Amino acid sequence: MPVVNRIADYATDMTKWRQHLHTIPELGLECPKTAAFVAERLREFGVDELHEGIAQTGLVAIINGRGAGETIGLRADMDGLPIPEETGVDYASTHAGKMHACGHDGHTTMLLGAARYLAETRNFSGRVALIFQPAEENGGGADVMVREGIMDRFDISQVYALHNAPGFEAGGFYTTPGALMAAVDTFTVHIQGVGGHGAMPHETRDPVMAACGIAQAIQTIVSRNHRALDDLVVSVTQIHTGTVDNVIPDTAYLNGTIRTFDPAVQKMVMERMAQIVAGQAASYGVEATLDYEVGYPATINDADKAAFAVGVASEVAGDAKVQGDSGREMGAEDFSYMLQERPGAYLFLGQGDSAGLHHPKYNFNDEIAPVGASFFARIVETAQPVE
Repeated sequence: MPVVNRIADYATDMTKWRQHLHTIPELGLECPKTAAFVAERLREFGVDELHEGIAQTGLVAIINGRGAGETIGLRADMDGLPIPEETGVDYASTHAGKMHACGHDGHTTMLLGAARYLAETRNFSGRVALIFQPAEENGGGADVMVREGIMDRFDISQVYALHNAPGFEAGGFYTTPGALMAAVDTFTVHIQGVGGHGAMPHETRDPVMAACGIAQAIQTIVSRNHRALDDLVVSVTQIHTGTVDNVIPDTAYLNGTIRTFDPAVQKMVMERMAQIVAGQAASYGVEATLDYEVGYPATINDADKAAFAVGVASEVAGDAKVQGDSGREMGAEDFSYMLQERPGAYLFLGQGDSAGLHHPKYNFNDEIAPVGASFFARIVETAQPVE
């Protein structure tokens, strides 16, 4: 079946919701305006339970179906990014320096659309738990919600989520069984040297040269310390040091990201990076401290649930617009914490041609909102039909 007709009727309302949310982007766990708007809509829809204040501003709404059954979790993230908006739309961000540059306003809207339909029709057995999560971009809101016990508290048996995908056919879906997105770690190196006059480098212990040496040596982890067929990214993304052209500074700072799928590869990177930083510091006569922060784990779809979700997506969008084995990619997503606790699947929904994610000109495509809402609704109705 295509987009659910009743959800298609909500399209105008969904656009209004989404564009309002776009004006009030919030960061991290602090999403009070967004949460208040979501809670107001959910009360209007007549959900059976509304639990607020989870992970500070997260919400879980429960809708009971007709008869006994399990509880399916559907998740949407709510937070924005610290990016000044450049879209020029008349509903642009009213919060300076913040914008919905990743489409979480659209994700929240799609789950609200599904909530309205499911509360109205209740054409399913068991229950659905609608999870509105803060802090996907930074702060691991999914991890916080899991640690606060939502899976056990609401007896969630399986869980699903969507993310929009710029550059992929609007209204199409793709995912893959097993590992879909990488684990993400962050490293920072603080270098303490001895500064001095740029004309007298022999009197210094130069942190600039040490920073360059460490940055270059770190790249050998990928090229020389791991099996070429194992996916691995190590990227130095920041080097900060110095003030003027004729002064060698005292300190330097490096920062970057690491993406892995295999915990053994992750462990190897951690060990080699520590060795490289210590060795390079000694060779340049400086002191260097490595801070290695383990971040979101890999996003791993349950193979059976992914296949089920692909079947539902095909009903909504048509077989030709769904890729069920698209391969994995090096982005990261904190929905991984929920998938560690319960079987489920994460899918991408095509946004069509647009600016990329995290770009100041990005804007969610409102035309795909009924497609995503239909997918969420049909997941519930298909998994738990009324008997």
